[in-house]
Amino acid sequence: MPRAVYVLALGVFAMVTSEFAVAGLMPQLAEGLDATVPQIGYLITAFSVAMSFGGPFLAVALLRMRQKAALMLLFAIFLVGNLLAATASGYPVMLVARVVSGVAAQAFFGISISLCAQLARPEIRGRAIAVLMNGLMLGTLLGLPLATVIGEHLGWRAAFWAVAVLTAAVALCTLAGVPDADHAEGTGSLRDELGALRDRRLWLAFVTSTLIIGATFTLFSYVNPILTGLTGFSAGSVPLLLVAYGAATVLGNTVVGRLADQYALPVLATGLALNTLFLAGLALLAQFRVPAVALLLGVGLVGVTMNPAMASRVQRIGGSRPLVNTVHNSFITLGVILSSLLGGLAIDALGLRAVLWLGTAMAAAGLLTLLPDALRARRSAVPEQGSGAGGNIRRGPDAKVVETLTIGS
Repeated sequence: MPRAVYVLALGVFAMVTSEFAVAGLMPQLAEGLDATVPQIGYLITAFSVAMSFGGPFLAVALLRMRQKAALMLLFAIFLVGNLLAATASGYPVMLVARVVSGVAAQAFFGISISLCAQLARPEIRGRAIAVLMNGLMLGTLLGLPLATVIGEHLGWRAAFWAVAVLTAAVALCTLAGVPDADHAEGTGSLRDELGALRDRRLWLAFVTSTLIIGATFTLFSYVNPILTGLTGFSAGSVPLLLVAYGAATVLGNTVVGRLADQYALPVLATGLALNTLFLAGLALLAQFRVPAVALLLGVGLVGVTMNPAMASRVQRIGGSRPLVNTVHNSFITLGVILSSLLGGLAIDALGLRAVLWLGTAMAAAGLLTLLPDALRARRSAVPEQGSGAGGNIRRGPDAKVVETLTIGS
């Protein structure tokens, strides 16, 4: 595995830590910025919306740059965003800071995945992307708790100063440890990048990724009230359960990364099927502590951990182009936005369990979006000696998932 992939993962870790910091610092930010807690919640929404809709435009603007130079520019923009947050004189400045940081983070993710695919040998690209995505998992496992602890003991400004220092340090590591690379696949022209987005299979893959992340975040976005309100855990127990959840995501991401290159479609099908069962089980059994914890860890194992398989599927169709990867990550972020928005509406209308049933429905819908690719893989199975009674059919790994998806058809 190229060492540069681990350096890129540090960049993802820094940006995810900044993304999640607001969630852990809500009371301090509300007091310091003279705002309400719901207004602080809008800062999370602003970051996500900036990622989803602003990131691709920034990625387009950087197409002509060499990828390492583009990463350094994105570090600089992200650093400015966190310095603005650390010195914010009021809520409007903080809002601008989060938008700036969100746009830079999304473009960074897209270019990093593209560069990661270039640096790794084709047969280990999925594993390399899993290493990169471990930066995201560690942001959940370590970044959020660390930012929260710093904010509680030294103030919320100190937390953003810490992220700024981390960003600068990782930028220097990237400058020294990541080799320069030319543009990704194709000429790097806008026409080529947009041309890759014309494939309808690519948009179906984007939708699948949105539903995978959306289903998972219906639980993660409301995990605190679910565990305290439905399961009956104390507020002090929730951080420990989140650490366990984060550890499960690291484990699951590592396993999926090793399988994603050869078995992207079967892995996605299996993950979505299990996530459907885990979320439905949690909706039914949330009042019982042991099953609830087991099911929570199950979602951790098969939820966001599908990222390497999602990325492998997208790159098989659209290549490792920066814009393709950035748009893909925008659809992933859209899943977070939809889960928090629709989840809030579901809770208001029907109570906490409703958000788990919403996640179940989204996971099941994601499974259905795999059917066209599964059927296409079945049709493309190559006969070794003919398709008659005596012929044997050679199937690729992705074709094998068809039996799971089309059983009984």
